[in-house]
Amino acid sequence: MRIVIKIGTSTLTHSTGCQNIKSTEMLCKILSDLKNMGNEIIMVSSGAIGMGTGKLGLKAKPTDIRTKQAAAAVGQCELMYTYDKMFSEYNHTIAQILITNDDFSHEDRHKNFENTLERLLEFGAIPIINENDTIATDEIKVGDNDTLSAYVAKSVKADLLIIMSDIDGLYTADPRSDKSATLIEHVEELTPEILALGGGAGSALGTGGMKTKLDAAVICMDCGCDMIIMNGKSPEKLYDIIDGNSVGTKFKAVKK
Repeated sequence: MRIVIKIGTSTLTHSTGCQNIKSTEMLCKILSDLKNMGNEIIMVSSGAIGMGTGKLGLKAKPTDIRTKQAAAAVGQCELMYTYDKMFSEYNHTIAQILITNDDFSHEDRHKNFENTLERLLEFGAIPIINENDTIATDEIKVGDNDTLSAYVAKSVKADLLIIMSDIDGLYTADPRSDKSATLIEHVEELTPEILALGGGAGSALGTGGMKTKLDAAVICMDCGCDMIIMNGKSPEKLYDIIDGNSVGTKFKAVKK
């Protein structure tokens, strides 16, 4: 399978902004194993601003653009150093790709992006993609890595997009405030009722919420790619997904 995996900030860092070493190590180990099984793995990784926040000793995620870009510059180095070190332990090579919305909206740049990704996969590398937060402004931002991961999945004709977040999946209501909320395990049609379940922002250090994940599902299902939302705190459940077991919420695309 060709799998795009989006890793949220909450999976990689503690609430302090400092790296969650245990979670990151387990994730890299499992992804390495999935690749050893013959799967092609493409990562879309958040965490640069979150890690930069911790590295710079800031008490909270910055709100002004200049500090966000500075935190991203520091955090992206830390993020890739961590991935390189951990994946190298399992004899896997990673590659960094930083992009903006222009790399999707401009035909030539989009084609170059697709060609680079395909060549990296031919070489057996694990591409790790993030938005170029150090230069992206509102005019050229994709906006969030949920949407970015869906665009990547569409570009590479992925079989599956897995979004790892701080929630188990899509619920009938917000489980943080409504104890009667139940997990929706399968979605085969994005009805107005399903789309209305999109809420606000997620964790304090992240940028996404359920709305951005549902927006990603629209893109994926339209291009024939399945999508799953799962809790990043349980990366071992990636094995269950590969085995065909139910994990989180699966958005089933109609294959064209």
